[in-house]
Amino acid sequence: MYSVWLTNEQQRVWRRYLAMVSQLQGAMHRQLQQDCELSLADYDVLVALSERGPMRIGELGEALAWEQSRLSHQLRRMRGRGLIDRHGRDDDRRSAIVEITDGGRQAIATAAPGHVELVRSTVFDGLSPTQLAAFGSVVDTVLERLATSPSRRT
Repeated sequence: MYSVWLTNEQQRVWRRYLAMVSQLQGAMHRQLQQDCELSLADYDVLVALSERGPMRIGELGEALAWEQSRLSHQLRRMRGRGLIDRHGRDDDRRSAIVEITDGGRQAIATAAPGHVELVRSTVFDGLSPTQLAAFGSVVDTVLERLATSPSRRT
């Protein structure tokens, strides 16, 4: 039986993990804003659409693990800036398709090199092959547990 509380070591690692994620997201956001005036959310949407092609709005939301309201607001802003286009009836989100525009392709092409360099230099260049394998294993394990969690199905 587990204690209700995290152990001291679990608490230390958890808080450091949260600090790492927050600082890394902040650094990625600043880099994208500076290099190409994209937000991290813009970049996430553009990556998903550039890798997978046109998608139904619901599928895009699932791919990004975003709630519908967040996705709707994000897509509206991006459409207004010419980064994405939406096809289908405005009142039927289930059948509406979202796709990247030429402007969106140009934006991601401008953003990607700096983004990749930041991630590589901040995260991966400091890890040994053994650490990289362990890090990958931890990430995979947590993602698998989240995918099968009862709270995910509600």
